[in-house]
Amino acid sequence: MLDIKRQIKSVQSTKQITKAMEMVAAAKLRRAQEKAQAARPYAEKLKEVVSSIAAGTQGIQHPMLEKRPVKKTGYLVITSDRGLKGGYNANVLRKVSQTIKERHQSNDEFALFVIGRKGRDYFRRRGMPIVEDVTELPDSPTFADIKSIAYKAVKFFEEEQYDELNLFYNQFINAITQTPVEKRLLPLDDNTFSGGTASYEYEPSPESVLEQLLPKYAETIIYSALLDAKASEFGAQMTAMGSATKNATKMINSLTLTYNRARQAAITQEISEIVAGANAQA
Repeated sequence: MLDIKRQIKSVQSTKQITKAMEMVAAAKLRRAQEKAQAARPYAEKLKEVVSSIAAGTQGIQHPMLEKRPVKKTGYLVITSDRGLKGGYNANVLRKVSQTIKERHQSNDEFALFVIGRKGRDYFRRRGMPIVEDVTELPDSPTFADIKSIAYKAVKFFEEEQYDELNLFYNQFINAITQTPVEKRLLPLDDNTFSGGTASYEYEPSPESVLEQLLPKYAETIIYSALLDAKASEFGAQMTAMGSATKNATKMINSLTLTYNRARQAAITQEISEIVAGANAQA
């Protein structure tokens, strides 16, 4: 009975922790959603300006628009720094691993850029080539937090160190559903910039402005994906901690029932011993 009582107390303590973590994750999720939504107007305006240049300029030439035979591929993978997120990290890492296994025969055929300790440790344990990693990001990351890795990932494509750059992250659907997705980041598709209708004047020339804006646009896509991934991370944590809290409640109820049965059995045994003793004296 004492063992059961100690176990009940232990599970109750765990339940308090998981419940608190669920509430914290819910608050962080709300802020992450707000930040992701706030970043969209900038990305949309940047796309509008680039689309306007693309629509008004014939024969655009830029390394980021150049489609080359794919001899080597870059992958930028977004994970979290810590666990207790359900299948958040496992799902995206499994998708990346399957993709690499299907497309490549050796480590020389791809390069990895990793955001998050979980992803970094996963690839390091398997001896995969990591060009750069970023860890310990805040709950509300700014572009400055990933500027270095985003710049390098885009720059390596421009320098033809690989011929394609793909982005892997968990896309936020809702608090319960987060879907691991692959998005081709580079080369940029011409169709991405179709439909530009606004009229602008550029100095010194549309081509020069485009040369500056295209890398920024690619970096903005990476940052938007990070904000989406952060919302997914907190949604996954909230769901996982909610499930843990429910399981703890069920376990407490089960242990309490076992404890009550054991106590009843002990009381019954004591009564039987008392009655037997009284009968023996009689």
